[in-house]
Amino acid sequence: MQPHPLRLLPGDDLRASVEDALRQRELRAAFVLQGIGSLSVAQLRFAGAETPVTLRGDLEILTLAGSVSPDGAHLHMSVSDAGGQVFGGHVACGCTVRTTAEILLVLLPEHRFSRALDAGTGFMELVVQREPDGSARPTNLLPPHSPRE
Repeated sequence: MQPHPLRLLPGDDLRASVEDALRQRELRAAFVLQGIGSLSVAQLRFAGAETPVTLRGDLEILTLAGSVSPDGAHLHMSVSDAGGQVFGGHVACGCTVRTTAEILLVLLPEHRFSRALDAGTGFMELVVQREPDGSARPTNLLPPHSPRE
């Protein structure tokens, strides 16, 4: 594991910046362990929703975590507005940094992450492969989901 702290600047797109950080290093697997900072726009998809909701104003990032692969990032975030109301969900593109965002990205150079359709969940789920010698071997710790009955 290689820790890689990031600082994003005003106007940066949070999700795109995290995805670009992995791409620039030509790596295939990383986790965002935590992130803090502020946003002027947050795009969050709430649980069970089809499309993201746009939040505007002075927003504080309370938590940010997720996985990053060449297929994109799967990030969850909670933010609070100026009145202290908290919102959380899946991070979509279009989250705009207001003053700063400080993110701890952990790079996993011996792994490859991808996404594949899981028949049990109906979603594109994380596939973990290990590449210590260039040959990928699955290392998922959990058994694959069985189809719903």
